[in-house]
Amino acid sequence: MKFDSHVYRTYLLKACQKLQGFIFGAFLVFLVSCAAIIAIDYWVSWQAEDRIIYDIDEVPEREVAVVLGTSKYLGRTLNDYYKYRIEAAIELFNREKVNQFLLSGDNAHRSYNEPWTMKRDLLKAGVPDERINLDYAGFRTLDSIVRAKKIFDTDNFLIITQKFHCERALFIANSYDIHAKCLAVSGPTHHSGMTIRLREVFARTKAFLDLYIIGTTPKFLGPKEPIQLNPKQESSPITLPIAGPAETDV
Repeated sequence: MKFDSHVYRTYLLKACQKLQGFIFGAFLVFLVSCAAIIAIDYWVSWQAEDRIIYDIDEVPEREVAVVLGTSKYLGRTLNDYYKYRIEAAIELFNREKVNQFLLSGDNAHRSYNEPWTMKRDLLKAGVPDERINLDYAGFRTLDSIVRAKKIFDTDNFLIITQKFHCERALFIANSYDIHAKCLAVSGPTHHSGMTIRLREVFARTKAFLDLYIIGTTPKFLGPKEPIQLNPKQESSPITLPIAGPAETDV
């Protein structure tokens, strides 16, 4: 069969044009996606501006504070994200600004139990057991915030976590008509936390998709377990237990 160079060139040209169109389309999708991710990130920050508290002195009295869980240790090193959340919770109770705590986190397996680890430190600090409520199904921020309303029957609470996490938690709360505010506590000071911040950008995009596109709900729901709002009682000053030697999580 005689080779027709003209036909070959025509075929090659069309293939190149299709490839160029595909690359251009993919690049356009990439640009739009990046713009959408950046817009969502700014939107999540903007909508939370007037509901974040930076000074513990300015925290109004709240019946319930939700402490969002995280690992106590990173390897053998105390996790500063955990440390500052628990210290803030203890100080709020010591100042009689919070009556009840809802400790919400992951309970992945017997050796990793965020709610119980937080409870243990609050108990060591002198917070009474009857003031502590545990949510073992706070696998994600969405689960923790939504379950606080739907399971523990509270929709006007204080959230305790770092600023970037406050913004996403309040974004979720707002979409469920939860009247929450957030105390933004300190984070690690020995590094910039850029990896955490970059991960947060994508976490916010996932939260947007969950809330407005997919309609994701908490992994576990069930019967209500309303928090019993005990009257405030006199209590002695509480000491902070976090700075002690490392211990194994249970």
